[in-house]
Amino acid sequence: MAVKSPSEIARETLKLLATRRLAPTPDNYHTLYSEVSGHPGAALFPEVPLRQIMRVLPGQTPAQKRLLDHFESAVAAQDWAALQNVLVGYANLGLAPVAAAAAPEASSAHLPAQFAEHLARLVDNTLPALGEDDARVHEMAAQLTQFLRQPAPPVSTAELLLNNFGYRLSFAAEDQAAIRAGLLRLLHMVFENIAALSEDDRWLQGQAEALQAAATPPLTLRRLDDVQRRLKDVIFRQTEARERTVQAQGQMKELLATFIDRLAQMDESSTAYHEQLENCAERIGQATQLHELTPLLEEVMAATRAMALNSRMVRSELHDLRERTDAKRAEIDQLREELEHASAQARHDPLTGSLNRKGLDEAIDREVARARRNGSPLCVALLDLDDFKTINDRLGHTGGDAALKHLADVTRQVMRPQDQLARYGGEEFVLLLPDTGVAQAVEAMKRLQRELTTRYFLQDQERVLITFSAGVAQVDDEERSTDALRRADQAMYLAKRAGKNRVVAA
Repeated sequence: MAVKSPSEIARETLKLLATRRLAPTPDNYHTLYSEVSGHPGAALFPEVPLRQIMRVLPGQTPAQKRLLDHFESAVAAQDWAALQNVLVGYANLGLAPVAAAAAPEASSAHLPAQFAEHLARLVDNTLPALGEDDARVHEMAAQLTQFLRQPAPPVSTAELLLNNFGYRLSFAAEDQAAIRAGLLRLLHMVFENIAALSEDDRWLQGQAEALQAAATPPLTLRRLDDVQRRLKDVIFRQTEARERTVQAQGQMKELLATFIDRLAQMDESSTAYHEQLENCAERIGQATQLHELTPLLEEVMAATRAMALNSRMVRSELHDLRERTDAKRAEIDQLREELEHASAQARHDPLTGSLNRKGLDEAIDREVARARRNGSPLCVALLDLDDFKTINDRLGHTGGDAALKHLADVTRQVMRPQDQLARYGGEEFVLLLPDTGVAQAVEAMKRLQRELTTRYFLQDQERVLITFSAGVAQVDDEERSTDALRRADQAMYLAKRAGKNRVVAA
């Protein structure tokens, strides 16, 4: 029989793969090639599975790392004998004599005491945010912190415990996130229902909107604290105005009761007058002598004069009551407007939604106290829109207001959640930058300037570029916040004189 060439064997092998509908893998091709050629070939070396095994073998201690290097070399050389020696070496790592000999090397595979304590504190600080629902995660945390605080905890055991705790922690964190999201949804439903059920009490709208804003992620302690302070002030002012409204309503009820009483008296007087006139008319009809009519006429005249006088008095009283009623109604309307104003304004600028001067004073006092308590830096930046008068002249006051709102909106989107924006006056704004040094604050302002150049302000289909000049000052120890704002203001004017659209540090 003629010997087939390698190309012929390859073609027949491919035909067999198609005929038998086998996947064209190296193993299938090698088997069929040996079958067609009539010479069984050597088994393929399982390099891929061996490399997968190599990736899960331990390689922490120097001895393990050395064996891994030998394992990789044996796989690359397809040397079964070398692989056997490597596996025997791994098996011997668990024997007592070898472990004793390797004790000096293993001693280095321990967590440093300070690092282990940091890990234990991290676990302790994580637990309060998880609640008490998952008892297992607290047990695992206690076991992990106890292990980390023992002398020289082994790295391998710490890795295992941390891995198990992290896996369990992920489920607990997801549960807490779901609980928080559910509570926020419930709060939003409550606030929406309050607003829907209080259509007549429009002064509640401001409170409901503030609470809805506070319950909108992302949540921060500063944000909740600001809303709490705002609502306290609003509640105080609304309570005061509410009491005055109730008092005015009570007085108006008294006026209406007096009005009705006077009307009743008029009706009684009119009835008595008509009865008296009917009696006199009957007596006049029965009179036969002229002298009998004289006293009757005098009685009719006296009754008429009394009725006229009484009518004038009642009419005067009713006119006075009507004026007092109108005054009380106007007072109630004014009080209602004050309630709505107190609810909507409080500490925020009505145009831009940023803090007003009162809100800024409270916020900066709070941030200064916090910065000095924690020893962290605090910067203030004073921003002034460039060429705002030109924008007002060209686009009108409505366009100028829209430009201010655009600046405030972009600032809130670009800056961090803890940064607070306040309208300082006119086209000037102040930014509070906690935990920020001067250099970082300057870079943050420049980043905001770059963002404004990419986000054009549209007014009547016209794209308007808005820029600002800013001065930045860090609040020094023992310095008053007003002094820091004055330094930032001076730096802002330097930025104006330097060409506008610049940031200058005080």
